[in-house]
Formats: sequence, structure tokens, C-alpha cells
Amino acid sequence: MTEQKTEAAYKTDALIAEDIDAYLETHQHKTMLRFITCGSVDDGKSTLIGRLLYDSKMIFEDQLEALSNDSKTVGTQGQEIDFALLVDGLAAEREQGITIDVAYRFFNTEKRKFIVADCPGHEQYTRNMVTGASTADLAVILVDARKGVLVQTRRHSYLCHLIGIRNIVLAVNKMDLVGYDQSTFDQIVADYAAFAQDIGIESFTAMPISGFKGDNITSAPSANTPWYDGPSLVEHLESVEVLSDEAAAKPFRMPVQWVNRPNLDFRGFSGLIATGSVKPGDAVRVLPSGKTSTVKSIVTFDGELDEAVAGQSVTITLNDEIDCSRGDVLCVADDPPETADQFEATLVWLNDEDMHVGRSYWLKIGTQTVSATVQQPKYRIDVNTMDELAAKTLSLNDIGVAEVYSDKPLVFEPYADNRTLGGFILVDKITNATVAAGMLNFSLRRSQNVHWQATDITREHHAQMKNQTPRVLWFTGLSGSGKSTIANEVEKKLALMNRHTFLLDGDNVRHGLNKDLGFTEADRIENIRRIGEVAKLMTDAGLIVLTAFISPFRAERQMVRDMMGEAEFIEIFVDTPLEVAEERDVKGLYKKAREGKLKNFTGIDSPYEPPENPEITVNTVEMTPAEAASYIIDQILPLK
Repeated sequence: MTEQKTEAAYKTDALIAEDIDAYLETHQHKTMLRFITCGSVDDGKSTLIGRLLYDSKMIFEDQLEALSNDSKTVGTQGQEIDFALLVDGLAAEREQGITIDVAYRFFNTEKRKFIVADCPGHEQYTRNMVTGASTADLAVILVDARKGVLVQTRRHSYLCHLIGIRNIVLAVNKMDLVGYDQSTFDQIVADYAAFAQDIGIESFTAMPISGFKGDNITSAPSANTPWYDGPSLVEHLESVEVLSDEAAAKPFRMPVQWVNRPNLDFRGFSGLIATGSVKPGDAVRVLPSGKTSTVKSIVTFDGELDEAVAGQSVTITLNDEIDCSRGDVLCVADDPPETADQFEATLVWLNDEDMHVGRSYWLKIGTQTVSATVQQPKYRIDVNTMDELAAKTLSLNDIGVAEVYSDKPLVFEPYADNRTLGGFILVDKITNATVAAGMLNFSLRRSQNVHWQATDITREHHAQMKNQTPRVLWFTGLSGSGKSTIANEVEKKLALMNRHTFLLDGDNVRHGLNKDLGFTEADRIENIRRIGEVAKLMTDAGLIVLTAFISPFRAERQMVRDMMGEAEFIEIFVDTPLEVAEERDVKGLYKKAREGKLKNFTGIDSPYEPPENPEITVNTVEMTPAEAASYIIDQILPLK
């Protein structure tokens, strides 16, 4: 039998509900500040965040008990609480006493909510720091009062400025270890101010703190620093302007994340508003198509809105049935962003493997994904001296400026104006690893002045005239595997069948089109890119194109495949063991490579990446070139 509630119980429930409502009313309307702590190794970043969590009473009793126990066993502060252990959660971090990965923590005060990212200080983990900084409104740059401004202090400051963080706090930490000496603080601030001016940081807020002792963290001035007349760290964090307020004042932009169509009667476009505001009745434009309409309604889970602003996720319906899909951008009609396919960009290289000039990567910006290539850097930046140094590529943690070409137009704005439409990542097409973070600076002038000229005779018409379906038969394999011989046999058989073909051979092409290229990795990539473009033009003309190139890298073969239409690219792996190809050595190339007279030779001192899923594989040990050609013809027929 259910127990009946007493009148007192109902009153208690009502009071609890009032308390909950009051809490929600107080906390739901707080602004959110995202900030990072960064700097050199052992500057006290994790300890500072632990102190903030502790002082804001964001630690449960069981966590506090565990912290107390951990401090005694793995802490670095003797019998006192080691606040860094609240953040350094990885076993490797506790063993080494350093932060490795980015740790995110939430806390709040009476005035504001916060998400703080504790970024690693070691140079090896700079890429992790970039990840944490990419969404931050403010950066707390910590400096150990005993050591002053170090290399990583400069590196992280430059990265924060590069990524667009304009609110910088210089927290001179561990003041307790220098006797709270004002002259030490003043000298560090002067040193940092000189560096900040050189890299374009217009202003910053400096404060003397002790994360371990708590000086100037929640209240200021500390009794130990009577000479300091500025705010405490928490007071500053509570009062600083949030960048989302600035974003709301800019023109309306919303990358479309998905088309919301739950039934036949509703079609809306969902996404996060990057900048500006929008109301029903506003004229909007869809880019890159340029189609225009007006807003019919703004829909959310809680109902329709009279207005939506930057930072809100909404679904927008339009009064006209116009084409719009994921990757498009909804914007104010009379002030749209640019579209272009060639840019100057600043890159932060995040991968252990060096950047491959000319290699095709996935470029992801907002909800847009395109194929893009990076040209040889104009320069890389020495973060210690701010010098612009010549560079042929970029290595792990390098920062450089280079031109980036995309295979189709991107809707963008310079990163300085819009992080969402100006910031991007590069993803390796083979490994799916994120290899770089980038900021678009501006579009190249030639990108705006060169346009595709439509012609009346289409590729379909060319193919119909030849009564065949265009194809690219891409032969790949080691030098001496038999690619050229087999491709020649296949072309002869196709000619007997009255097919219109053209054979592009590796050696022949290097006599003309690619005579300026050598055999370095970058030149090999460019060699294949040019061949891919030529092959694409030939398929546009309705031809069956045969190519015989070593094409050692999977990424470049995939790049050419992506250039072609569906099922147009047929990869043929001429599978010949290295020892067999070397025995043949018709051109004497292997001998020269073994003697060191021929550098970057595939199979000897340059790698060959065999296809993982080729359409056709032929083994020249088990079959003659004629037999291999017949086998290939059988596989690709019927070629209309």
C-alpha cells in the first residue's frame, strides 16, 4: 500500500522545488567562459586549476578524500594537498609529473560558469595544446617566477595569438618561492611585454600568484603582495568580455550541419549559428550556390524563436524550396562571405610525419569537407626569434605559411574575422589522422579571377561519339615489374577492338610535361598529380587512358581516383617481387641504386606502398605479358 504524504511533506517538496527553481534561475543565465592554462613544463598549470576547483568548492567529499590519500602517496608537496592531482589523471602524467593530454574541467562561481583546459607544457605535446586553445576565449599564460620567460612561454603565447585569443593573462606563479619579491615580478612582466609587442599582442593582464598557497587566486591583494593593486584571477575571469558577445554583432552565418526532414511536410536546415543573428522574415542566401530566400521560422526543441543569435543551435525553415545541403552556409543575403578555391593559410603541423608537398588531404572547415593540396611553404616561423625561415616542408610542431588549393570552392572568411569559417584541419586520406590545424588568411587573387568556362560539347557527348565509356587503367608496380610492357599489350588489344585509347608512360612523360621534376618524394607526388590532371582531361575527351607509372604512394593513387567519376578509375597492380624486378633490371637502375649512384629509388631507399584493394592484380612471375594483358581485358570488358 502506498504511503500517503503529509501536509508537511508537501510543503517540504514545495520548498525544495522553489530552491531548485531559484538555482536554475541563477545559474542557467550565467555566461560561459572557456579558457586555457598554458606555458612551460612545471610552471604550475595543473596546480592552479586544482586550486580553482578546490576554492570554488567543486570537489566532492569522496574526491577530496581520494586527493588527500593520493597526495601522500604520489604527490609532490609532502604531506600537503597536491592540487595538480585533480587534473593529472593519466598514470603516465603522475609518473612523470607532467601534463600530457588536454584535461577539461568545469567549475562555476556566483557570476559565471567556466570550462578550463589544462594544456601540456612540453614541446612534444604542443599539438595537444593547439587543440585546447582552438575553442578558448582567454588564455592564462603561466610563468615560473624562478625561471622567467622561457621558450615554451613564447611558443604558447604565439600560438594563442595566432589562434585568435585576445584575452591574455600573464600569471607569474610560484611567487612564494621567490619571497613574493616585487622586482622579480616587474622584471618578468617587462620581459614578456617586449616579446608580446613583437608578436602583436596589444595588451595583457599581469598578476603575481601562488597556485599552491592560493595568493591572489580568489581575492586580492594577498597579504603577501601588498604592492599589487590589480584584481584576483577569479575576479578577472568573472569580468572579462566573452568573445560570443562580439560574434553576435557580426553578419549572420550558419554552416548547415544537416537537412532536417522528419516528414513530407517539414524541411529545415540545422546548424550552430557562428556569427550574427537571424529573425523570421530576414532575407538569406545559400552559399556556394548563391540562391536566396527568406526565413519562414526558427525551430528548436523548446519551440519556435522570434530571434536566434550566435552560439545557438537551431533549425531554420525557408519560404522557398531551394537546394541546400550539409556543407552549405546560410548567411545574410546582402553581406555574404567569400567563396574561393585558393588561399594563403597559416599551418600548425601536428603529425609525426613531415608534410608532403602536393599530397591531397581532406580539408575540413565548419561542416565543409573538400580535397586540398598544400604547396611548398613560403616560410616557417621560428617562435624564439620570430624570424621567417625558408622551408621545403613542415615537421611536427612547425608553424608555417603556405598556399592551399581545394578541388572545389569553399565558403570562408579570414580566420581573424571568423573562427568557424576560417579555421580548418587537414586529415590524411589513408590513415584518417589529423595532420595539421590551419587558419585561412585570405584568398589568392587568381582564385577570384579564373573561372570555369562552360562548353556545349560535354564529356558525355565525346564518349557517345566514340561509342565507349571513358576509363583510366592505372598500372602500378615496382620498376621492372612489367607495367609498360603489359599496358602496351592491353592497348594493342583494345585498338583491335576499335577502342579509342592513349597510353601515358612514365619515362615518356618525363621527356616533356614533367621534365622539370626529379625523384624526391615531393617531385614524385607532383608527377602523379600532373598525370592525374592529364588523364582526367583525356577521359573528358572520351578516351580510355592507360598509365604506366610506379606511383609508389597510396595517397596519390587515391588522389587520382578522386578526380575521376564513379567506376572510371581501375587500379591494376602489377605484382612482382623486388628480387624478380631487380634480376630483370633492364635499365640498370637497381644496380646504380645499390651502388649509391641513384638516390630515392623505389624499393631500395624510397618506399613502395602496394595497393590494398586494387580492382585487378596480375603476377608477372606466373604469366607472360600477353597472358596478363588478356586477363586484364577479360576483367574490364564489356567496355562499351
